[in-house]
Amino acid sequence: MVLFIIHHSAFIIPHLSLILHPSEMSRILITSGPTRQYLDPVRYLTNASSGRMGAALAAAVIERGHEAVVVSGPVEISYPQQAEIVSVQSTEDMLEACLKIFPACDGLIAAAAPCDYRPVTVARHKIRKTGDPLKLQLVETPDVVATLGAAKIAQWMVAFALETEDPRMRAMQKLERKNCDLIVVNGPRAVHALDTQVEILDASGRVAAAFTGGKLEVARQIFRLIEEHLIHHQG
Repeated sequence: MVLFIIHHSAFIIPHLSLILHPSEMSRILITSGPTRQYLDPVRYLTNASSGRMGAALAAAVIERGHEAVVVSGPVEISYPQQAEIVSVQSTEDMLEACLKIFPACDGLIAAAAPCDYRPVTVARHKIRKTGDPLKLQLVETPDVVATLGAAKIAQWMVAFALETEDPRMRAMQKLERKNCDLIVVNGPRAVHALDTQVEILDASGRVAAAFTGGKLEVARQIFRLIEEHLIHHQG
């Protein structure tokens, strides 16, 4: 059984820029941060995702008067105190939490960077040095966004794609495979950085927008685009 830790964080949004009637509010699921796939009790596979963009998106969602539920892997940053936070460790944990939460949400912003591989077996004790090469057999973890995309009914979905080559082509492949409405394309320089540069592609492959700047300001611009293209259109 997986234990999900639900709490509210200490990141304070100074003010709400918009107060919506309850009928106009959306409940939005945001995935954020990395995940960990343990090799033994002390070592794990992961990546350098900081969760900063997820936190910035949660702040942008709340500033616009909506509800934010953040499913986050292990991070050192703070999330807005007005957000509901579900803390997870592994990619499997993240998927399980999202499958429970997503049916009661209006949309998804998938900003997390889940670990794509896990070891076939996890050692019960710390793996010791032997002087010989260590061989690891890895298998793919489940695809969180694709699984949610296959299960969605009327929800909208926005994913992130961090690419190092042919970014638009690979991002569009992800959008189609994961059944998303928009995809945000960025590069490795965004990892653990305070600033970012993104392009947003729609389902036709058109560049709907491009934003550069601090992650909070970029998150605000991304969410305004989501409101314009998906939330208001859906309503």
